[in-house]
Amino acid sequence: MAVKIKTNDKHIQALAEIVGSPRLILFHQEDLIAYDCDGFTLHKHLPKAVVFPKDTQEVSRLVRYCSDNDLPFLARGAGTGLSGGAIPVNGEVIISLVKMKRLLSVDFENRRAVVEPGYVNLKLTNSISDKGYYYAPDPSSQYCCTIGGNVAENAGGAHCLKYGVTTNHILGLEVVLPNGDIIDIGQNGIQDAPGYDLLGLLTGSEGTLGIVTKITVRILKNPEAKQTVLAYFDKVIDGSQAVSDIISAGIVPAALEMMDKTAIEGVEAAAFPVGHPKDIEAVLLIEVDGISAGIEEQINQILEVCKNRNVREVRAARDEQERGRWWANRKTGFGAMGAISADYLVQDGVIPRSKLPEVLSRINKISEESGLRIANIFHAGDGNLHPLVLFDARIPGQSEKALAAGSACLQVCADVGGTITGEHGVGIEKKEEMRFVFNDEEIIAQTNVRDVFNTKNLLNAGKLFPSPGRCVEIKKEMKAAAAQ
Repeated sequence: MAVKIKTNDKHIQALAEIVGSPRLILFHQEDLIAYDCDGFTLHKHLPKAVVFPKDTQEVSRLVRYCSDNDLPFLARGAGTGLSGGAIPVNGEVIISLVKMKRLLSVDFENRRAVVEPGYVNLKLTNSISDKGYYYAPDPSSQYCCTIGGNVAENAGGAHCLKYGVTTNHILGLEVVLPNGDIIDIGQNGIQDAPGYDLLGLLTGSEGTLGIVTKITVRILKNPEAKQTVLAYFDKVIDGSQAVSDIISAGIVPAALEMMDKTAIEGVEAAAFPVGHPKDIEAVLLIEVDGISAGIEEQINQILEVCKNRNVREVRAARDEQERGRWWANRKTGFGAMGAISADYLVQDGVIPRSKLPEVLSRINKISEESGLRIANIFHAGDGNLHPLVLFDARIPGQSEKALAAGSACLQVCADVGGTITGEHGVGIEKKEEMRFVFNDEEIIAQTNVRDVFNTKNLLNAGKLFPSPGRCVEIKKEMKAAAAQ
């Protein structure tokens, strides 16, 4: 039975036929506005349409139709990404995966679960917690971000210091390739299968190699015990040096987070204040977990390190409720900037831990030179920084200043031997900054891999890699030489 919609666009009609209902496709401008950007709001572009497939077969048919008709397309989850990876810069057909949101199976004996891409991250832990299990990757947006989106961006989180980022917890993927073919990667969730590491390649590929439609993840047993402390420092340099000292002492906390004075001002003005002193320059949120017998010793070692770095005060969480408030205070840190600034731009760089004092000093200088406040909230234990550039887009020129300041922060990260993203991805936000860490030949090698999967470059084109330049010329020269 034909799907009846009011349009003269044959492609819209064909896409509607594939999903089988006029309620599962959006194509009017007023409906598309909600999809013109993701969490990176400085660029906005309308898609051609948004379609909502219900299963892998519909995704495959949609992709095949787009490929056969040269329609650019991309996948989208919850739209919480912070680098513009889901922005339809080419007027794409957006294949929204939010209808594919089931927990398909849980295997406690082998500690794995199978979910669809639209399944919300935190929902997995909530679904298995009564059995004493959880899913480790915990980005700050875990209450609403999807596991499919986490796979695309290789999302991290506060506890990735000890437990790793998304790629460390992916055991298998079902993927629709850009021509519509369906493949399974990973042999029944078995790690270290023979052949190339396609799981590693797909995880973090930012939706440029295929569309994930089923995910097998590792689940973990809850630790026997955990303890959380707050450590307050009068000087940022003392707090940042304490971070390096803790890891150098051989201690690997489950989480080691840091906020500076501007960040503290924001979180205390927002929804989950916890009473941080107003005059401190830095706070560390430190959590250790594991076997009960070793927790107290680890905490005592951490306290000793902090004392040697002039800690003002240390507070231990009295119970799970207080611990929960502290984490809510930290995890709403990005959004909390709205309490002290009209707009903000969050960056995502990675540095060696030992460079924290130097990098924070240089970021402070960027703030002074730009005239914009920069708050620092970050996963200090693994050197994953999140400078938040505060600005007001209503003031002419401030958006451009914010972008320039953010880019300068990433240049600092690259200068000290780090890189330009740890968990948010490159998208369109940081694609030109890829040149900070890769030369033309290295970029060509990566785009050659993309071309094997995405031969027509219709899937999420214009993301992840720099705009055409010398790379294109070199690529043409290489092809010409190969043809001779």
